[in-house]
Amino acid sequence: MTFSIVARCSERLELGVAVSTAVPAVGSVVPHVEAGVGAIATQAQSNVLYGFEGLRLLKAGLTPQMALDRILLKDRDREKRQVIIIDAQGRTATFTGKETVEWKGHLVGKDHVVAGNMLVRSRVLDVMSHAFETFKGDNLAERLLKALEAGQDAGGDKRGRMSAALMVAGERWKSEARPRLDLRVDAHREPVKELRRVYEVSREYFQVLE
Repeated sequence: MTFSIVARCSERLELGVAVSTAVPAVGSVVPHVEAGVGAIATQAQSNVLYGFEGLRLLKAGLTPQMALDRILLKDRDREKRQVIIIDAQGRTATFTGKETVEWKGHLVGKDHVVAGNMLVRSRVLDVMSHAFETFKGDNLAERLLKALEAGQDAGGDKRGRMSAALMVAGERWKSEARPRLDLRVDAHREPVKELRRVYEVSREYFQVLE
């Protein structure tokens, strides 16, 4: 019931997730990021353990596929899940359960993975991936936002729209007070547009976004 992207920037040593859906507060459940470790989106019938445990296993040295396989093995409801992972080395893992709702799928590109379920069409993922790869000169937060905007313009979640989130962590986010960029729109008629507005306001205060 969501469309998302996980990605990394090898030059700036950043990892991030951008996501939007037609239910409230997506930022409290789907995105999980840790600097130098990985970025995970857990959606459809989300289970936050895929984020928490996934990052723990990546940090312990497992590859994304090994980490995902281990968690899936313990989950009786795995066919209701959709999970995408990228680690700090750019390795990826994906899973779209058989019981998630059409249109559903995932797409792996260079330094990113996009995924969605209950989408209007498969093109949503195609344009997200293209947008991310097209804007190579921008910082990771900007590229993630552009991918999310492209997905929404292509139709996004077929039920409508309500919340969106952007989370980025990396070398430039070292402060204990602010260890990552974490922006959320929890209930809005145009959540992706509102997320862009919040991001632009944030840039006035956080020079690390430049």
